[in-house]
Amino acid sequence: MSSVLDEVLERFEPSPEIVSVMAGTRPAIVLALDVGTSGVRAAMFDEHGREIPGANVQNSRDISTRSGFAEMDPEAALELVAQTIDDILALPHTDYSRIELVSISCFWHSLMGIDSSGKATTPLLSWADTRSVLITSQLRTRFNEQEIHARTGCRFHPSYWPAKILWLQNERPDAFKETRYWLGFGEYLALRLFGYRGKSVSMASATGLFNQHTRDWDQEFVRDLKISPETLPELAFSNRTPHRLVERFAVRWRQLSEACLCPAIGDGAANNIGAGCLSRASVALMVGTSGALRTLYEGEPPARLSDALWSYRADRTRVVVGGALSDGGGLYHWLTEALALGEASSDALQDSLALMEPDAHGLTILPFWAGERSTGWNPNARGAILGLSVQTEPIDIVRAAMESVAYRFALILNALDEIAPGASIIAAGNALRSSPVWVQILADVLNRPILLGSLREASTRGAALLALEAAGKIQTIEEFSVPVETAFEPDASRHERYQEGLARQQEYYERVFTL
Repeated sequence: MSSVLDEVLERFEPSPEIVSVMAGTRPAIVLALDVGTSGVRAAMFDEHGREIPGANVQNSRDISTRSGFAEMDPEAALELVAQTIDDILALPHTDYSRIELVSISCFWHSLMGIDSSGKATTPLLSWADTRSVLITSQLRTRFNEQEIHARTGCRFHPSYWPAKILWLQNERPDAFKETRYWLGFGEYLALRLFGYRGKSVSMASATGLFNQHTRDWDQEFVRDLKISPETLPELAFSNRTPHRLVERFAVRWRQLSEACLCPAIGDGAANNIGAGCLSRASVALMVGTSGALRTLYEGEPPARLSDALWSYRADRTRVVVGGALSDGGGLYHWLTEALALGEASSDALQDSLALMEPDAHGLTILPFWAGERSTGWNPNARGAILGLSVQTEPIDIVRAAMESVAYRFALILNALDEIAPGASIIAAGNALRSSPVWVQILADVLNRPILLGSLREASTRGAALLALEAAGKIQTIEEFSVPVETAFEPDASRHERYQEGLARQQEYYERVFTL
């Protein structure tokens, strides 16, 4: 029986007129949105993939992680995106009447439910929600995790949909019964703004319910979990749609009234594309609130996937393989604020950090304030600072934390070398751009040169390029490269010092978390 929501969506069928606009030759502008954990960014790009100078805005948000969970109010999250669009359209310096595409980069793994009318039945659960940790243990008892990992590219972990959905079924039974569809925030955003409920392959591939090899929902796993297939979104076959804004928002943003939607892609995939990491010859190292190390290439998922890594998709033909850390820039900022060290990116703090010798503080930090994903995927892991003494200074703790995150990246790189051996490393993310000290620490720990690209926001550019490719405005995203701004060369003697710190961290990790 068709729902009210389905009847509404029937009004948004593909239109030949809309498609013909996309095939036109007039210069196009793309409005690119990057919806992240810590905020929303928006930027304008021309049809050659160049960001329009001055046409960018950013709005931040706070995310609660009290009691071991992270959730958002979907309406508040939607309004933050809407406010960001308001802000960029209010900029006076260019002609926005030629905006033809709206592209979206969105954080992977989020989950929420809606009823048949499109109303939210649950909060928006982010990747940082850890309340389903007991469900994760049950999944490991019920299923062969290695087989599921090989099919879905995802380990059993609270960040993925299987544990989240089953947790909601147990802990929020009324909300679970009211839920007609499960969505991520990218899909909720497209539904509310454009009346479109499809889910891109990119976003679906990071749920833990998607079969990376068949490019479809893993029907066997979905059935065994007793999740109704009808509650999962339809998968989008294209990187663009003919859908335009629903009336309410078309009136609010008249400059976007002719713009068509490109379904949201995962922020990690967008970051690789924007940073120019488009083959196994390069990997993107990103540190934002969290952190990740990824390679993206055209082809099939790896035949053998290390337990340390995940495998997702950028679209139906491009694979993304890598590892992710739950703690990155978020941990650095938490420590600088908690220890009252002033502005985290201040020159004085950076200068003091740069003067410190490698692993000279006598500390070992397990950087799991927000839990562990790669490489051990231990949902019970928590942060620890070991080796404190009366001589320890606050800045020692910050420096040790930066090194500790670098050690975790070293473990990911070791596993990723099986997929992309000897790949060059291209760094991105505001946390690294504002801290050359951290980039140098990473180069020394990894014992590889690290190239810092000239782009400040790779994810918005990546989403824009994929949208332009889908619309036929550019031939392929592979034709675009990113100039290198700075190259950080590793120091062999510092690398040897850091090897001792890494070994010590691993020893403590095994003692604490393998019991």
